Parts: sequence; structure tokens; C-alpha cells
Amino acid sequence: MTEHAFQLLAIAVYLAGMLAIGYFAFRKTNDLDDYMLAGRELKPGVAALSAGASDMSGWLIMGLPGAIYLSGLVEAWIAIGLTIGAWLNWKFVAPRLRSYTAISQNAITIPSFFEKRLKENSHWLRIASSLIILVFFTFYVSSGMVAAGKFFEASFSWPYLVGMGVVTIITLTYTLFGGFIGATLTDVAQGILMFVALIVVPIIAVVQTGGVGATVTRLQNIDPDNLNLFAGFGDGNSLVWAVGIFSTAAWGLGYFGQPHIIVRFMALRSPQDAKVGRRIGIGWMVLAATGAVCTALVGIGYFAENPSMGLDDPETVFLRLSQIFFHPFVAGLVLAAVLAAIMSTISSQLIVCSSALVEDLYNMTGRESSPKRQVALGRLGVLVVAVIAAVIALDREASILELVSFAWAGFGAAFGPIVLLSLYWRKLTARGALVGMIVGTIVVFAWGKTPVLHDAMYEIVPAFLINLLLAVVISKMTYKKNPVIEEEFTAMLADSSDKKPVMVAAE
Repeated sequence: MTEHAFQLLAIAVYLAGMLAIGYFAFRKTNDLDDYMLAGRELKPGVAALSAGASDMSGWLIMGLPGAIYLSGLVEAWIAIGLTIGAWLNWKFVAPRLRSYTAISQNAITIPSFFEKRLKENSHWLRIASSLIILVFFTFYVSSGMVAAGKFFEASFSWPYLVGMGVVTIITLTYTLFGGFIGATLTDVAQGILMFVALIVVPIIAVVQTGGVGATVTRLQNIDPDNLNLFAGFGDGNSLVWAVGIFSTAAWGLGYFGQPHIIVRFMALRSPQDAKVGRRIGIGWMVLAATGAVCTALVGIGYFAENPSMGLDDPETVFLRLSQIFFHPFVAGLVLAAVLAAIMSTISSQLIVCSSALVEDLYNMTGRESSPKRQVALGRLGVLVVAVIAAVIALDREASILELVSFAWAGFGAAFGPIVLLSLYWRKLTARGALVGMIVGTIVVFAWGKTPVLHDAMYEIVPAFLINLLLAVVISKMTYKKNPVIEEEFTAMLADSSDKKPVMVAAE
């Protein structure tokens, strides 16, 4: 067998496994609650691996190594900020969100939680939240499709559109029929595969290139700043230096508002499961991100000394090193890990888009639909968003990191402050939440599309702060005590504590 044949065989085995999991999930899906939230029965380990896999995506294996390959270790501040943000998210959001969404009329989506938490009956908050989800997730899903096209183009010289089409169709298949259960179970398998690949590839690459000492020396000889975590920040100006680091690490702020991640918190068996989930999830994340960073650093030295090996696109450094240092079949399994990263995120995001269309827009009209019809509508929603994202992804020159960066800022700035205030402040009002959310979204678009502002500060920072400020100020101006909100908030505090769970029936 040829090298490519071995690699394609390994990938075919992986893809067949994903379809089998999707079929299993299809058999377990009976109603919309199963399709969107797996009946709130996720074990903490499953939730943690699923959240990690759906979070990191092609960004971890392609986007981050590509950024470090171009700029050196300084880009690792993104990973540092994300790790801190993820820990804070599991610690402070997960238990309260799991509890509150059940107590507040069994909300199964973020938009429905906002509406039910704040007792907002006009539906404007829910509509705005749903539209924000559809807009930014379309960009996010598109980034995964771009990664898929680049993957097959770099690995097998397939046409970009063919590679994008193969991944999109297979991911759509198991997502359409398996729903949240299918996306979650495939995420677990994909998370394990990604983890193993991100640990093994840099270790083997370092051994093959002469060991740690030789790798470090090689990097320093090429450019001493390759290993400088503070390179390029301010050129001696401490204020600019601090702002630069904060702006890069501010990716971590985005975690509080990512629907495809925090929906895993809502699906936990109990609020107390968040502690175990946090330990597993952050452990996975630290090791996986370290592997991605090390892979890029090894690649800098290797391709500088071996230019004939070729690296046309820095975002494919992980792919090229795996092909160079491993047997073709093993390299195929490593390549499958890249597909796993891409597909896990696409599937999770499509499910959230589906929930926004069906649970938060269609069902809000009050139309009576059977469970089977609602699931069918959910599948139609998945298909519609995927088609629009595919149109955006036709531009093969799009940067994976830029697409992810924009969508991440959008969700973090629009939803993050509102999620935190909903869980930690009784006096948040629907009007404050709506104004803050809309203005935060506008600031992301305006700031992110203005080069001078974007270069000075990542748009999530000003947008997050403005949203938070407006939500607090307007809530103080419009607050009226609501006995039901007070009762539910108090029940959430008791139910989400580390003590024995308090059983509270959903309304």
C-alpha cells in the first residue's frame, strides 16, 4: 500500500466509528430534550471531554500551532488565557448554571434560560439571543469547514472543496440523526484521540530532532525571541507591554458566553458533578495545549533546517510533522485526530444553532408540535446553518484563527456578562440584559472590523466591559422586586452548593 493509502485507511476507520456512534445516538433520541440536552444525564467525565473537544477544535491543532510557528512562544498567551478562563468557567458558572436552568422552568437553551430567569414575556431577549447565536455560529462553523478543506489539501493534495465537502457531509450525518447525544459521544472519542496525538507528536518529533537541548539551541539560533513569552510587547514600554499581554490573554473572557461549551454544564447529572468535571477538563486542556505549543516550536527548528520538506501553510505544521515522523498508518490516526478536532466543534455548534431555531424561535410562537416533529425541525435547522456556513467557507484564503477569534469575541462579549450577572446578581433585569447584549455585539463588529482598534486591543475586552457596565446601570434603573425570581435565585444557591444536592422540581 502507498503512504496515502495507509493514511486514508486509518481515516476511513475513524470516520466509520463516528457514523456508528451517530447511529447509536439516533436510537437513543426520542424527543427534543434528548436531541438538545441528552436528558440532563451527562457524567462529569463525559461532559469534560465533550466540552474540551468541542471547545478546542481545529484551532488547537492547526490555528494555535500556526500562530506560534509564525510569531514564537508569545502567542502562547492565548492558551494561557483560555486555560484560566476555562477553570473559572467550570468553577463559577457550571454548578450554578446547571442548577438554575433546571429550577427556572427547565430551560434547555441559553436564550430560553435568559427569558425564564428574568421573567421576560415580550420575547425580545430570547429573539436577540437566538439571532446572535445564529450569526456568530455560522462564522464559527465556517472556520471548521475551512480547516477541513485545508486538512485534505495539505495531507492528500485533494481539492479544497472536496475535502471540505467530505467532512461537512459526514459531520452533518451523525449530527442530524444523533443530536446532542451523538455530538457528545463523538466528542468524547475525539477528545481522547486529540489528547493522545497532541502528546505523542511533539515527544516523537523532539526525539527525532536530537532531544530537548538540541531543539532549544536550534530555536535560539534561528531567533532568540522564539522562546520569549514577552517578545514584541511594547519594546520596553511597561504600559503597552501589559496591555498587549492582557489583550492576548483576554481570550479567556470568552468562555463565560460560549453556548456550545456551557450547554454541557446544563446537561450534567447534578451541580455537584461540576467539581469532578473541572479537574478532568482542565487537566486535559493543560496537557493538550502544551502539546500544541511544543509541536509548533519543534516545527520552527525542523523546517528551518530542512526547507526542502516544505511547509506552505503554517497552520499545517502539526500535519506535516506527523507525516514525516510516523508510519503512514499511524500518521493516518494522527491525521484523524485533526479531523476529530474539527468535526467535534462543528457538530456541537450545529446542535446549538438547531436549538436556537427550534426551541427559541419556532416553539416560542406557541405552536403545538409532536416530539418527532420538533426533532425533525431541529435537524432541518442543522442543515440550514451548515449550508450557509459552507458558502462562507468557499473562500479558502480565510484564516482559521481569524474566523474563530471573531466568533469567540462575539459570544464572549454578548453572553458572558449576562450569564455571570444572571447567576450572581439578583437585580439583573431583562431590559439591562437586552441593551448590554446588543451593544456588546455591535462593539465586537465595529471594533473588530477597524484595523487600528483591533491591533491595539482584542475586541472582546471593550465589548465585554461595555456590556457589563450597561447591563448593571440599566438594571439599577429598571429593577422591581419579583418574588418568583427571588425564590428561584435562593433555591439555586442552595442546590448548587458543594453540600448534598437539594431536590427542586422544575416548574
